[in-house]
Amino acid sequence: MDNNLYDMIFKRKSFHLFRNIGNEHITDVELKDIEEYFNNLKPLVEDIKVKIKIVKDSTTCKRGQEYCILFYSEKKDNYLQNVGYLGEQLDLYLVSKNIGTLWFGIGKVEEKQLDGLDFVIMIAIAKVDSPDKFRKDMYKSKRKELNEIWHGEEYLNIANIVRYTPSACNTQPWIVESRSDELKVYRYRKTGKRGIMPKDMVIYYNQIDIGIFLCFLELCLDKNNINYDRSLYVEENHENEMNLLAKYDIK
Repeated sequence: MDNNLYDMIFKRKSFHLFRNIGNEHITDVELKDIEEYFNNLKPLVEDIKVKIKIVKDSTTCKRGQEYCILFYSEKKDNYLQNVGYLGEQLDLYLVSKNIGTLWFGIGKVEEKQLDGLDFVIMIAIAKVDSPDKFRKDMYKSKRKELNEIWHGEEYLNIANIVRYTPSACNTQPWIVESRSDELKVYRYRKTGKRGIMPKDMVIYYNQIDIGIFLCFLELCLDKNNINYDRSLYVEENHENEMNLLAKYDIK
């Protein structure tokens, strides 16, 4: 991944409403750059087709954004995690360009398919006139206690960063088991905890969240010059409280 994205972890925030962000606008050149950047990203899963479409209207998102980036994908094993992984790289890239972002999960679109690919999720975006309007102190964000999401005493410096990964309704649906030679990442679903999400959509969005989490995790591993081999797993039963999704063998 692009190593420059790591620093953007500390700057990004979710613009739940795009207000008081100035009068600058995303240019046509920037829109083209967004598409080109996305098309060159490394996916989590190599053989899944994914495309984006940038639209000005034609969605139900009304948060004051300039545009929405729509993600379309083939439906294959781990396709939702793959979209989260790719989308978060794009999210952090946008932050580096002073473009504010919001993962908007409940939005609807007019175009439900694009070139045979199904709509998955969108990110709302708008130009922000000053870096000062992004997050000033990530560590003030409300997140679970470290021992709730990280089991083990290894790589705690990384744990204290990845615990701030964004997730739908701040559900933080992950648990990591850490050893010196291995990290295991589980998608964890606590029964009854879903915020405003419809019950039947919790698992859907939490799989996207895991992809976002893996993006943060790998950026942190790379920043610390930790080499690894990653293995991905397919969840056999989405209804399980915990499902192993990824294993990192530390070299």
